[in-house]
Amino acid sequence: MRRADCVAKLAGLCLVAGLLLAGLALPVVGAAGLVSNRVGDRVAMTSVQLIDTPPPLMSTITDKDGQPFAYLYDQYRVLTPPGEVAQVMKDALLSTEDRRFYEHNGVDWLATIRAAMRNQSDGSVSQGASTITQQYVKNHLVHVLERDDKGGQVKAQEQTISRKLREARIAMHVESQLTKDEILTRYLDVVPFGGTIFGIAAASQAYFDTTPKALTVPQAAMLAGMVNSPTFLDPEARPDKATERRNMVIDLMAANNKLSPEQAEAAKRAPLGLATPVRPLPTGCVGAGPETGFFCSYVVNYLTANGFDLDDLKAGGYRIETTLDRTLTQHAKRAAEAQVPKTTPGIANTAAVVKPGRERHEVVALVASRDYGLKKEEFQTQFDLPSAVENKFGAGSVYKVFTAAAALEKGIGIESMIATPNSYVSRVFRGGAASCPSTGEQATYWYCLSNHDDSYAPQMTLKQALATSPNTGFVILEEKVGLDAVVDMASRLGMRETMATNIAGVAPDQSADRKDLQVSQADFYKSAGNASFTLGPAPTSTLELANVAATIASSGTWCRPTPIRKVVDRHGAEVAVREPPCEQVVEEGLANALVVGLSEDDQDRGTAAAAAKQYDWKRPALGKTGTTEEYKSAAFIGATLDYAGAVQVFNDGITPRGICVNSGPPRLCAEGDIYGGTLPARTWFEFMTKAHENLPEKPLPPVEPRYRLP
Repeated sequence: MRRADCVAKLAGLCLVAGLLLAGLALPVVGAAGLVSNRVGDRVAMTSVQLIDTPPPLMSTITDKDGQPFAYLYDQYRVLTPPGEVAQVMKDALLSTEDRRFYEHNGVDWLATIRAAMRNQSDGSVSQGASTITQQYVKNHLVHVLERDDKGGQVKAQEQTISRKLREARIAMHVESQLTKDEILTRYLDVVPFGGTIFGIAAASQAYFDTTPKALTVPQAAMLAGMVNSPTFLDPEARPDKATERRNMVIDLMAANNKLSPEQAEAAKRAPLGLATPVRPLPTGCVGAGPETGFFCSYVVNYLTANGFDLDDLKAGGYRIETTLDRTLTQHAKRAAEAQVPKTTPGIANTAAVVKPGRERHEVVALVASRDYGLKKEEFQTQFDLPSAVENKFGAGSVYKVFTAAAALEKGIGIESMIATPNSYVSRVFRGGAASCPSTGEQATYWYCLSNHDDSYAPQMTLKQALATSPNTGFVILEEKVGLDAVVDMASRLGMRETMATNIAGVAPDQSADRKDLQVSQADFYKSAGNASFTLGPAPTSTLELANVAATIASSGTWCRPTPIRKVVDRHGAEVAVREPPCEQVVEEGLANALVVGLSEDDQDRGTAAAAAKQYDWKRPALGKTGTTEEYKSAAFIGATLDYAGAVQVFNDGITPRGICVNSGPPRLCAEGDIYGGTLPARTWFEFMTKAHENLPEKPLPPVEPRYRLP
């Protein structure tokens, strides 16, 4: 080495030693109080932020019985009280990282000087001698305070003397504010153990399927060794390196009199004993699994729509107690797949179940024949099939419920006779889905339609019409009560998000070329005077259909369908969830009459009679089937006073066609022969029969005379 290089190197060593010795003198001269007074404002502020800012915690989503089924996090972490960490874990960590932890004031100056001189002699600043307190400071800066700032993370880890000195000063200030045990506990909660695993509790579960308190010597030694380099010492990817490092930690524990030589040798002979496979708890709604993933997604969407921030949900450590009924969900999932296998190309079967009530409408199940997940090749999806407006082809004649409700409000009773001719030309509604030209006005089209077949009587009661579903009778009713009243009734009874979308089932787009895409469904049908509304051709949410049934069964009380029972923060305090109050949207007498008016769909000539008979359904219930004109979707809604539910079977592929269900499994076909009384009704009766097995039968409500025959 040249003489000039030697002189420069020696000068550098003297400078480093002088700086560090100056730091060494601080605790001797003035103790903790003087140290605090000499800490700069920026360092003091950082120290306060570090102490006062809790680390990110995962949020847990539970079912109605308090059992977790999903977790939300970016950093998988669970805080662990000091008394819940095994002593061998503390011994392993301190023997490896900071054996003089209980003797220094945050910085081990002698070790730091030795490391600095080694670094200076080899031209680097990579070797540390950092204490547990200093490591706590760095890890908290990187993974908590600066976790969303890449630049801040780089600065908190840069290998410079100025950063080391700043870190040391913050560590000394932290030591003046917290006890040693508090620092050790915080360190064990914040330090990374590879991937998304942070803290000793998460590491214990992920690597050994155990708790921090139950860690053995070999397990504790492996985890203590990992903090040095979690990626390089990943025991799953590099078991040889992890074992070598573990055994070194065990030797250090023996050298520090934490283990006897015999105990150390026995511990080193033990296998790694990793959990199989090594994984953290699954995160997000994909992690909730194929059965409950749709419900999880609705929970997250519901909370973010009600004021919660998604990033906060992933870091806030909330316990989100939901209304999910796992047993009913399993019944509904099996029923949906029994009617439409999950691998069926282009066809999805969806179901939603809501509990009626005058104070809350709790969502208890959201399922689809598809699994919730990322594997498209296995027909998985992350589209919210059962809760969002995903049936783009409509619920069909289910929408006749809204026409019937509007007619009741206008003074027509469920026993009133209505006209139901086999064919009909409406001269009231124009400009909509025209099907035949007029004879007297140029470029004007009437609305022409017919019933499914010619078996209908020319007139029947409204109650009979709801059970047998003649198209002409409900278009005639629409003329009498007014289309605006029918559309408004749909929103009032529960189709609020559905009616707010456009006829493509998405938010209205003012920039769209087509005017019908610029407005909501409600505005489109009103302005166009489109009589087809009562035949349900527009995009529809399965969950909102279920909530319509719940509103009717709840004596006309609408409540927003909620998946939430309670949200508790990391401190155990309940967090308010902003939910709109329930509304009495129609008179109780009208709702009761509608329940009775819809009570014969499962009987005699009712469109769901065959499905009800197949599952031996005899319980009083309201029900209504629906099928769209081109057989691309079909639906069924029904309710008892205990549960309300809806099922929709619809095209979910990129080449929609009719759905065939006869002479083989469900499939896309040229013509289509699906009806609401087939797959949808069968699905509903299958899971609802099981849901009601242990429930007493509840009778239909009485009907006031004015709603029977005015």
